[in-house]
Amino acid sequence: MEPGIRILVVDDEETLCEVLRFNLEEAGYAVDVACSAEEALALDLRAYSLILLDIMMGEISGIQMARIVRNNKATASVPIIFCTARDGEEEMVAGLDLGADDYIAKPYSIRNLLARVRSVLRRAGRPQAPSGANGAATLVCGGLAVDLHSKQCRLDGQEIRMPRKEFEILALLLGHRGQIFSREEIIARIWPDEVRVLDRVVDVNITRLRAKLGEYGKLIATRTGYGYGFME
Repeated sequence: MEPGIRILVVDDEETLCEVLRFNLEEAGYAVDVACSAEEALALDLRAYSLILLDIMMGEISGIQMARIVRNNKATASVPIIFCTARDGEEEMVAGLDLGADDYIAKPYSIRNLLARVRSVLRRAGRPQAPSGANGAATLVCGGLAVDLHSKQCRLDGQEIRMPRKEFEILALLLGHRGQIFSREEIIARIWPDEVRVLDRVVDVNITRLRAKLGEYGKLIATRTGYGYGFME
């Protein structure tokens, strides 16, 4: 296992924390646990490669903690996977809106969870955003520039901050402009190892991208019955 990877498990079920700690350590990761968001927020979250976060906790919920993490510049890029018994679309969308990297509903298998952990860590270390047809490091369309090396998106020179999944979808579409990708194709490329990802996840990310890109957002076209593409 690659050294230096430390995972924080945050869940108010102490027994579950220990089960996850055991299995993650068996897989070769360094693991810390916290039984509340308050306990977790007292730690130096910059030290973690990934946070596994329960939604339903005490005074500070997982959603609230994720918001605190994302709003802090020092921790904004730390990947988060929500682990929760709540399987409703509302909670899923709330997590995605905060920039969560994945969402897994209880009960889940350890095998499934470990696959998702590996996938998120791989994307964090070696993002899956594609290069353009000519291998260019920066994809450009007018005032829109997507730097595949620094993982930055700029609009008329101003950086547009976006979660990893949004960036990867934008890079995919912009790197293959004129091509339509179905929801299934986007899921296969952006969420390659996940067992269950809803089509709605793609729609949510596309909606957020259009809102952030202003006039350029209109170039992300919908082809009813087919999917999405970047059309100049």
